Amino acid sequence: MNVVALIDFDAATGAATGHRLVDADAPHLRVTDLAATRGDGIFETASLVAGRVQALEAHLVRFQQSARMLDLPDPDADVWRAAVLAIAEALTAGGVEEGSIKFVLTRGVEGAGIPTGWAFGTVSPDFTADRTQGVRIVLLDRGYRHDVAETSPWLLAGAKTLSYAVNRAAVREAARRGADDVLFVSSDGYLLEGPTSTLVLRLDARLVTPRVDIGILAGTTQGDLFTWAEQEGFATSYELLTPADLDRAEAAWLVSSVRHVAPVRAVDGVPRTVDAELTARMNAALDARTR
Repeated sequence: MNVVALIDFDAATGAATGHRLVDADAPHLRVTDLAATRGDGIFETASLVAGRVQALEAHLVRFQQSARMLDLPDPDADVWRAAVLAIAEALTAGGVEEGSIKFVLTRGVEGAGIPTGWAFGTVSPDFTADRTQGVRIVLLDRGYRHDVAETSPWLLAGAKTLSYAVNRAAVREAARRGADDVLFVSSDGYLLEGPTSTLVLRLDARLVTPRVDIGILAGTTQGDLFTWAEQEGFATSYELLTPADLDRAEAAWLVSSVRHVAPVRAVDGVPRTVDAELTARMNAALDARTR
């Protein structure tokens, strides 16, 4: 089941004015839209579980941050929230228990000066195996230093843009190496993030994740996971981490909005122990979120 909402914009100001549900099987994007020709836009993907859109406010905040980094019009949170919730309602009414909703803002048709926006909801894949058995990852050099966001802000490190060709190429490289996913490493040796995920390690009885000032996305799901972990008595922190930290970690996970928590069961072909009990508790906590 698929549901699409188009965002309406004022032709004079470019401001978002509302949304409308449309036929999901009909064409809606012009071939000259800069999303298609340049990848010039931003997006977020939120999880829908049992009728609840999870971490929507955090996704909207990050959406606005990405828009500022790309000099796009500031997304009106009320308009986008209403579109996402309308899709969630339609999916839930159609019997979808677990789904995803991607919302996209582009610079629009080249030369028109009016943005393009839409939201798309669908049924989530079955991630049971990833969540229980775990994923095999490889470490890949991202090709820039950990301070790239400060030294070269025009590279848009830390913005969630539509330009995902590098991320998809990295996943294909992982498959060539017999792995399922990727963890990027900076050229000066710091752990960063996955193409679609945030790294979490258990180190010395605390949960840690890479700092968000090193050109990576602030994880929305990871943020909720840390809130739960602190309530459960875990210490949490954001740190500069290296492959040596990954090696000595008691457990490691890739955390993302739709797949949720996937334990890492191998790194560069070397098996790792999976903490199945803690992983199950983490995923149950994420499923139980009411916002």
